[in-house]
Amino acid sequence: MSTEITIAAVGDFLMKTRIINSCKGEKGYSFDHLFEPIAPYLRNADLTIGNLETVFAGKTSEDAYSVVKRHPRTNWPMFNCPDAFADTLKNLGFDFVSTANNHCMDNGINGLKRTLRILDAKGIAHTGTYRTQSEAQQLVVKEVKGIKIGFLAYTKTTNKIPVPSDHKWAVDLINPAKMVSDLKRLKAKNVDLTIVCLHMGREYSNYPVQKQKDMVQLLFKNGADIILGAHSHTIQPAVFYKSGSSIRRFAIYSLGNIISTRLYYNDHTLTGLITQLQVRKLDDGTIRIKKVDFIPTWTRISKTGGRSAFKVFPLTAHLKKLDPSSAEAVRMKKMIQHVRQHIVKDPDSVNAEII
Repeated sequence: MSTEITIAAVGDFLMKTRIINSCKGEKGYSFDHLFEPIAPYLRNADLTIGNLETVFAGKTSEDAYSVVKRHPRTNWPMFNCPDAFADTLKNLGFDFVSTANNHCMDNGINGLKRTLRILDAKGIAHTGTYRTQSEAQQLVVKEVKGIKIGFLAYTKTTNKIPVPSDHKWAVDLINPAKMVSDLKRLKAKNVDLTIVCLHMGREYSNYPVQKQKDMVQLLFKNGADIILGAHSHTIQPAVFYKSGSSIRRFAIYSLGNIISTRLYYNDHTLTGLITQLQVRKLDDGTIRIKKVDFIPTWTRISKTGGRSAFKVFPLTAHLKKLDPSSAEAVRMKKMIQHVRQHIVKDPDSVNAEII
């Protein structure tokens, strides 16, 4: 008997200090309201996936969340988010997050390990970073309505923060030989579908570099079915791939930011995608990606009570409510045009739509 599921995938949760400060109230931090307009798209999926580009290192100092921390050598920001954000992820329906990204070591190996404890406490699956060598050898497999799904996640860098020499297994860095080996190990577990999260590429670029393209082809060749890219903080193209056995495969080089501040005055960093994939398992066990929808999102920034306020909207629906001549509407229209240029429809006419 065939079965069908819907997967919702989003990009970087870039929980910057300004966003965190905007969510502090008298009783602590609350983040649910940030995502209210897009929550139904996330909760209604059978499997919801995101990239956790922050850590739950705990209140390491009095100003742990309220002041931007920077690496003394690189001057790059180092992230840390209140545990309450994990509650929000759970409330939004997230089943799995990738923790392999360039900020996973921002609060050292202890911050990395604590992040995983917090996710475990909320029942959110994860891969890409690990607490023990034994855990690093385990593969994450979830069964959703009778479809066995395996997850892998890798990052190009840890922002020049070294992983301790006695914990080299703690972060899955991009290593083609290991990635191919991991795919083979997943196949041996008889998974129906393999999802790979990749954190690589050039930041703020609207197009993938050649290494991203080569990596996608390598992963497809060795059994990956869905590849979800992140790191650029912009939306990069989506592509469909048809193998000799006619199984459709899908990759997106970058899903953009699901939430962020406006980085370098670049509206592309306020724009992300909720990518919805309808996956069907046929009677003979064959997996097909039946349909793909793309829901562009927009992080709206306003001022309330003298401080910034943030909220993530479905871009197309929110645009219809605005005065088309307003400055924000003009900016949003440009982002819609960008999304349409980057979403390449499957040559076999899978119904890829922008909603």
